[in-house]
Amino acid sequence: MEEVQANKKPWIVLLPIGIAALILAIDDGILNLALPAIADEFEASTSQLQWAYNAYLLAFAALMLTMGALGDRLGRKRLFQGGIILFGISSLAAALSTSMVMLIASRAVMGVAGAVALPQTLSIIRASFTDPDDRAKAIGIWAGIFGLGYGIGPVVGGVFLEYFEWYSVFLINIPISIIAFIGGYFYISESSDQNAPRLDPVGVILSIAALFSVVYGIIKAGEESWTHSSVIIWLSIGAVLLMVFVLWEKRSSHPLLPMRFFRNMSFTGPNISMTLAAFSVFSILWFVSQYFQSVQGYSALAAAIRLIPTAIIILITASLGSTVARAAGIKLPVSLGMLICGFGFFYLSFLEADTSYIVVVGGLLLMGGGYGLAWTPSTDSIMGSVPESRAGIGSAMDQTTQFVGGILGVAALGAITNGIYRDRVEDMRAILTLPDEMHSTIESGIQSAHIVAREFPQDTSQLIITETREAFTSGMTEAMFVAGIVLVAASLVTLFILPNRIRPSEE
Repeated sequence: MEEVQANKKPWIVLLPIGIAALILAIDDGILNLALPAIADEFEASTSQLQWAYNAYLLAFAALMLTMGALGDRLGRKRLFQGGIILFGISSLAAALSTSMVMLIASRAVMGVAGAVALPQTLSIIRASFTDPDDRAKAIGIWAGIFGLGYGIGPVVGGVFLEYFEWYSVFLINIPISIIAFIGGYFYISESSDQNAPRLDPVGVILSIAALFSVVYGIIKAGEESWTHSSVIIWLSIGAVLLMVFVLWEKRSSHPLLPMRFFRNMSFTGPNISMTLAAFSVFSILWFVSQYFQSVQGYSALAAAIRLIPTAIIILITASLGSTVARAAGIKLPVSLGMLICGFGFFYLSFLEADTSYIVVVGGLLLMGGGYGLAWTPSTDSIMGSVPESRAGIGSAMDQTTQFVGGILGVAALGAITNGIYRDRVEDMRAILTLPDEMHSTIESGIQSAHIVAREFPQDTSQLIITETREAFTSGMTEAMFVAGIVLVAASLVTLFILPNRIRPSEE
C-alpha cells in the first residue's frame, strides 16, 4: 500500500525538485573546467585529476539503483532531503580541500549524495501526480530543467573561474542546496510503500558491485584501450556479477529489482532506446567543447556559451514531447525524436576544422531538439509502467541505464576519435621530422600538440597546429557518423518494441 500525505498543490513540488535537478546537472559538467586550476593548486598528477572526476561517477552509478529502492521503503522526501543536504556539505568539504586526497574523497561523497537525491525527484513526481497527463507534463518540466542544467554547467563554471578561484565551482552548490532543502521541507509530501518487503541485501551488494565494475571498466577503457588487460578484467567481472544479480533477483522473494518489470515493453522499451540515445548524446559535450576550444581556438567560456542553444532547445522540446505523446501516443515522439537526433549527428559528421558557428549550431539544434522530444515520453513510459509503490526503482532504472550508456558512449566514440587522430598524426612524419618524444606527445592529444607547437618557429608551429586540427576533426566527425547510426537504430528499435500507450503494472 502506497502512503502519500495530502498535497493540494502538487505542482509546487516542482520548485524544490527542479532546483535539485538543476544543480545536480550543472555539477555534472562543471568540474572539467576547474581541473587545470586544481592541478596547479595541488601539483596534482593526471591520475589524481582523473580520480577527482571519476570518484563522483563511480559512486553515483553504483548506488543509484539501491537508493531508488530505499526511497520506496524509507520515504522519498526523507531521502531527497538527506541527499540534498549531504550534497551541500560535501561540496563545502570539496571547496575547503587542502589536498587531492581530501578533494577526491569529497567528490566521492558528492556522488553518493547525488545517487541518494536524484532518483527521488522522479519518484516524488510519480507519487504527487495521479493524473497521467499531469504526470507527463511534470516530467517534461523536470527533463527540460535537467537538460538546461547539463547545457549551462560549463557556462556557469566558466564564469566563476573567470572571476574567482577553483573552489568557487563547489561553493555555488551550497546556497542552492539549502534552497532546495527548505523548499522540499515545506512543499514535498512524504510518500513510501508501507507494505514494502524487507530489503534484499544480496541484491543490493550484487548491484553495487556489478555497476561499479562495469562503469570502472568503461572508464579505464577511455583512459587505456578496450583491449587492455585491466579493462577486460573489470568488464568481465561486471558481466559475471550482472548475470549473478539477474539470477538472484529471479529467485528472490523480495527482489531489489523485480525481473517481471522487464516483461512490460513500456518499461523495457524506453530503457533500451534511451540507453542507445545516451550512448550518442552524452558524448556531444566532450566532442564539441574540444572542437570549439582546441580546433577553432575559443576560450573555455566562449565554447560553453556556444552550447547554450542546445540546452534551450532541449528545454523547449522536452516540454513539447509530452504534448505530442498525449495526442499521438508514446511511439511517435520517441522514435521521431531519435531519428531527428540521428540526423543532427549525421549533419555534424560533415564539419570541417574551419566550419562557421552558424553552421555548427544547426546540427546542435537538431541533436538537442530530437533528444528532448524523445526524453520526456520515454521517461513517462517507464514511470507509468511501474506501480507507484516502486516508483523509486523505476526512476533509478531510467537514470542508471542512461548514465551507463552515456559513459560507454564517451569511451567508445572517444576511442574512435583518438584512433583516427593518432593515425593522421602518424602520417605527419612524412612531412615533418620531429624527435620521437615530441611526436609521441603530439599523438597523446590535440592539447598536447598545441603545447609542443609553441616550441618551434612560426612556420613549423602552424604546420603542427593545422595538421592536428584536421586530424582531430576527422576523428570527431567519424565518431559522430557512428553516433548517428546508433540513433537511427534506436529509432527503429522503438518502432518495433515500444507500445504506443503506456501499459501500467498489473500490481
